[in-house]
Amino acid sequence: MGILYLVGTPIGNLADITYRAVNILRSVDMIACEDTRVTKKLCTHYEIHAPLKSYHDHNKEQQTEYLIQQLNEDVNIALVSDAGLPLISDPGHELVVAARAKGIRVETVPGPNAGLTALMASGLPSFTYTFLGFLPRKEKAKYTLLEQRMFEDSTLIIYESPHRVKDTLKTVQKIDAQRYVSLGRELTKKFEQIVTEDVDTLLLKLDKEEIPTKGEFVIVIEGAVADEDTSWFEDMSINEHVEYYVNQNMKPKAAIKQVAEERRMKTSEVYDIYHNV
Repeated sequence: MGILYLVGTPIGNLADITYRAVNILRSVDMIACEDTRVTKKLCTHYEIHAPLKSYHDHNKEQQTEYLIQQLNEDVNIALVSDAGLPLISDPGHELVVAARAKGIRVETVPGPNAGLTALMASGLPSFTYTFLGFLPRKEKAKYTLLEQRMFEDSTLIIYESPHRVKDTLKTVQKIDAQRYVSLGRELTKKFEQIVTEDVDTLLLKLDKEEIPTKGEFVIVIEGAVADEDTSWFEDMSINEHVEYYVNQNMKPKAAIKQVAEERRMKTSEVYDIYHNV
């Protein structure tokens, strides 16, 4: 049987590729890639002559079967994405599952990753993080997911297109306008930009085009910071906790949101309990 290599490729700067990755790409019989035009540039730069085979979300069912057949016939194949690590918010999962089911050897050849590159330079906590990849496009689904995740004690890493980055930040703003967020764009390229501010400030910078909406974005969101002293409400029921803030002239909606943040719960859960839904 052949070997399936999962090869990391540069996320911007073509020099960010390992010696091993170049050697593997030069030695395999075939390279499966998202966009042959993108991978062709890399191959030309490093004098890699293996034939390219298109493998993307729209043809993966048919191509998975074909590639498994080739691997069974002792053909060595490298799988790459347009940038970064294959399978990480990119196609390849079905191929790896099928290969493992057939007993085909799968080897990883590590390389750059946009999410971790942005996290390293963000200045936000990096010991515990959650990779969310691309968020749902519909606002309601996006809000629901972020509302749940933003109150966990974990830095969030998100991929976003330049066309939707403002909308996603506005969703973050609705949940917590003071939360610190880092925007990374054009990572490892000449015009790399990584800006970490509260979300209100970032939206202003985007509006003023101090942060151009060009290139793919990585959004890194600071995790929730637990209140150091939670003992004062530990003996309270959720209703009593909400009423505590209402009695301080806070509107019920704001009080529910505050309680959800302090207890690291979904706002909808606190709402349902408070209103007996």
